[in-house]
Amino acid sequence: MTYDIIIIGGGIVGLATGLKIKQKNSSLTVAILDKEDEVAKHQTGNNSGVIHSGLYYKPGSLKAVNCINGYHQLVNFCKEEGIPFELTGKVVVATKKEQLSILNGLFDRALQNGLVGTKKISLDELKEYEPYCAGVAAIHVPQTGIVDYKVVAQRYASKFKELGGEIFLQKTVKGMKTLNGISYVQTQHQEFAGKLIVNCAGLYSDKIAQMTQDEPLDVKIIPFRGEYYKIKKEREYLVKNLIYPVPDPNFPFLGVHFTRMKKGGVEAGPNAVLAFKREGYTRFGVNIKELSETLAWPGFQKVASKYWKTGMGELYRSFSKTAFTQALQELIPDIQESDLVDGGAGVRAQACDKTGGLLDDFCIRENEKAINVLNAPSPAATSSLSIGDSVSDLVLKRFG
Repeated sequence: MTYDIIIIGGGIVGLATGLKIKQKNSSLTVAILDKEDEVAKHQTGNNSGVIHSGLYYKPGSLKAVNCINGYHQLVNFCKEEGIPFELTGKVVVATKKEQLSILNGLFDRALQNGLVGTKKISLDELKEYEPYCAGVAAIHVPQTGIVDYKVVAQRYASKFKELGGEIFLQKTVKGMKTLNGISYVQTQHQEFAGKLIVNCAGLYSDKIAQMTQDEPLDVKIIPFRGEYYKIKKEREYLVKNLIYPVPDPNFPFLGVHFTRMKKGGVEAGPNAVLAFKREGYTRFGVNIKELSETLAWPGFQKVASKYWKTGMGELYRSFSKTAFTQALQELIPDIQESDLVDGGAGVRAQACDKTGGLLDDFCIRENEKAINVLNAPSPAATSSLSIGDSVSDLVLKRFG
């Protein structure tokens, strides 16, 4: 059969998009293709489980608008579906006086983004929220929470299928051709025909996007691995909820932090190191072809020349548990190397343009054949239903 829409990618954004399309127009036929044997296996299934409030994002940006809108939709969805979640709040802590201006800027941005109840707190109040945390100043953001996004994504999938949507697993996209306005998606064992392609392929979104256009794509996905440690059970009392540092405003990562997980335990991390393959969840996982493509990309070369000191520090922490612990001790001085056991890792799909710009905002591009979601890193999970709204509206315009 020929589907109206084929969505490539069964992560939380692809599933939310499929669900929104079917909710808005149940007559449209929609198929979701994913190369894995289950949905939500990569970015969705390996993230920290934080419900982001929208604190960090430029007011009016796609990240800010979709995060705040998505936050409310996600919380309501979890309530309606009985999915466990908690609004724990978090503290953002300056550990050095030179970070105060950035912290004050974050506070102002919180107010601009409508985060009612966000407040500057004294060091005594910080101790009430997080007794073992140290710093020179802090703010408290009450909206932040925790959830298991894999559970959320699986519920999106169930509801999508209840509405007549189809999900095909273990379908790796090998190529695409177009004939008389119909796109034919070739997988290893089967071909799928669709009137419109929606690309939500995450770590491979640039590869899929290139299949939908003739001219060379001007962005490339650069994979960054984030490695976590877990705090030993007997030392989990050091963290009550969520503790974040003041981020480097020039680097699109939030720095190592502490997160109590909804599925249990406390994570410490992540760092941010270049992954040597797109699904490089271990330090020694290498795909020569993918690594060569990354290193040859002019934009990455410019990023490397600009951030090499930061990158070397992150790489050092990747191989040195002592250095990782020292970074954590800036927030919790009592944490010891012996308190940490190996945790998991996630890989962030970070789009990079040719000029060396690491795209800070979500990026959705259309062409005649497809709607390509080209940059949807954190807070995409929080924002998923809102991104799904945005993409589904673009889809529905195509179908009148």
